[in-house]
Amino acid sequence: MTESTAEKVQEERRDLLKWLLGGSLVAWIASVAYPILAYLQPPKQNEVAVQSIKAGKLSEIELDSGRIVKFGTKPVILIRTNTNELKAFTATCTHLDCTVQYSKEKGIIWCACHNGQYDLTGRNIGGPPPKPLEEFRVLIQEDEVLISKNT
Repeated sequence: MTESTAEKVQEERRDLLKWLLGGSLVAWIASVAYPILAYLQPPKQNEVAVQSIKAGKLSEIELDSGRIVKFGTKPVILIRTNTNELKAFTATCTHLDCTVQYSKEKGIIWCACHNGQYDLTGRNIGGPPPKPLEEFRVLIQEDEVLISKNT
């Protein structure tokens, strides 16, 4: 074997070793990074098919107040106005999905994230929300308050 052929064979061996070491390094990084990224991503949950829920007893809900209740996997805000009317809306702001709350002082539904404002019909009246809140139907059976989807 000549000297140039020996150098060429040795260079090919180095290239093979570089490829094997580089490939195993990439495989090791992927085997470490994938579980970390999979852990950081929240699991997908199916929407719970809920048609109605019990939100509590009417006698326990104060006049001119609001409360957040769970409707399946989503929050709903139940409001009892100072005129004794019950209203329910989705409790996530249509701007960035922050949770809204009832502002007793202003008589509106208010999102603290970016000062989004909705009237008591769910219509957006101020701030950045692009569309109104989804309204739910409220029924009273005996002293129980039931919330159901509008169909």
